Amino acid sequence: MTHYAKNAHPALALAPEVAEALAGGRPVVALESTIISHGMPYPRNVEMAREVEQIVRDGGATPATIAILDGVARIGLSTDELELLATHPDVAKVSIRDLPHVMATKRHGATTVASTMRLAALAGIKVFVTGGLGGVHRGAEDSMDISADLTELSLTDVAVVSAGVKSILDIGRTLEVLETLGVPVVTFGSDEFPSFYSRSSGFSAPMRTDTVEELAEMMRVKWDLGLRGGIAVTNPVPAEDEMAPEAISALIDQAVAECGERGIIGKDITPFLLGRIVELSDGASLETNIALVRSNARLGSALARAYAAVAPVA
Repeated sequence: MTHYAKNAHPALALAPEVAEALAGGRPVVALESTIISHGMPYPRNVEMAREVEQIVRDGGATPATIAILDGVARIGLSTDELELLATHPDVAKVSIRDLPHVMATKRHGATTVASTMRLAALAGIKVFVTGGLGGVHRGAEDSMDISADLTELSLTDVAVVSAGVKSILDIGRTLEVLETLGVPVVTFGSDEFPSFYSRSSGFSAPMRTDTVEELAEMMRVKWDLGLRGGIAVTNPVPAEDEMAPEAISALIDQAVAECGERGIIGKDITPFLLGRIVELSDGASLETNIALVRSNARLGSALARAYAAVAPVA
């Protein structure tokens, strides 16, 4: 097990390399753990996690994969702990509402986008890399199923790098909610908002930037102005790895229909849909998922470096 450094915040345990990097003002990139425990099959999940951490290191930043182990919020994991998350049969999927219970009962938990954002912010980490954002689910006008990711983006000062809103969701309504919440949504290098598996979604990007320096300056200006909350940085999947929108759309429609037929609700919906799409696509969606996470890690490490260069001195 990792020997964790003491941290100013009593709820967290920072791995030594993360604590040292933060203390020295060096760039750190937060990584979620739900993608390890609930997003991909073993052993691809742990292989992907190790690879993404290495991409962050190669990009000049320190990776900090975040999870709950034995009720403790860990900021940075060892190889053995990544393996535990990937293989343990009882790892809870932990969003914001679940944090108190999972920590109080000393369980293992994998953090979602929302809970990873909150824990990263408590640790002082300003850049977080994930695969895709949660959002407004299809049919939310009846179910009211809206991801806590959106609320957390309006509250927590972290820039979240993703490949857009997961395309199993209602992208248009998600963008409307983000606008209402005052969350800047900026697409890197494209005028079109991406849709996770594909570079296009049919929706224009609310904002565009082509350099990490501009993104870092957006972060600095936003928080200097006292504008609370995060920035959604969307990074289209590389063109050579994307799935054709019409092909993935048909698979999503089938998976969503099956989800309804089986009565799957709440936080079980996304893992089911992503897993079913992997099956229906004969594994092609998994390869795209891995490719976009790699791409996001490269952008995230570059952004963390750029922000460290302009960040106010604490």
